[in-house]
Amino acid sequence: MHILLATDAQWVLDDVLAALGAPDTSFTVCRNGRDVPQAIATRTPDLAILDLQVGSMGGMAITMNLRLDHSDHRIPHVPVLMLLDREADVHLAKRSGAEGWIIKPLDALRLQRAAKTVASGGEWQESRHGIASQTSTTAS
Repeated sequence: MHILLATDAQWVLDDVLAALGAPDTSFTVCRNGRDVPQAIATRTPDLAILDLQVGSMGGMAITMNLRLDHSDHRIPHVPVLMLLDREADVHLAKRSGAEGWIIKPLDALRLQRAAKTVASGGEWQESRHGIASQTSTTAS
């Protein structure tokens, strides 16, 4: 699996790499949201994990940009898992077209399950009380 990670926070990068790093997983890391379209043009990821706040172009704007580029047939569809700062940000993830979101703080098990679900075509939607909705297109 190839994962594109957009974050400028070292702790987020460390947590995602620790949770999802495996011999069969590769990463492209963008520390600036404006670099994501070029990274996708270079190598289409199986999953994009986008931090809500990334410099001058955060997860919501990146996701909306990806959805617009896809609707114009400039890039293939890329499933998005957004990393949210608080429950109040859920509406931003919904409005942007993300297939899934996790509310920080992150933990490895939730991140692994969410990434697997979203990369396989499902949805992962959390609230601060836990998983609000999980839809998978593959059998568990």
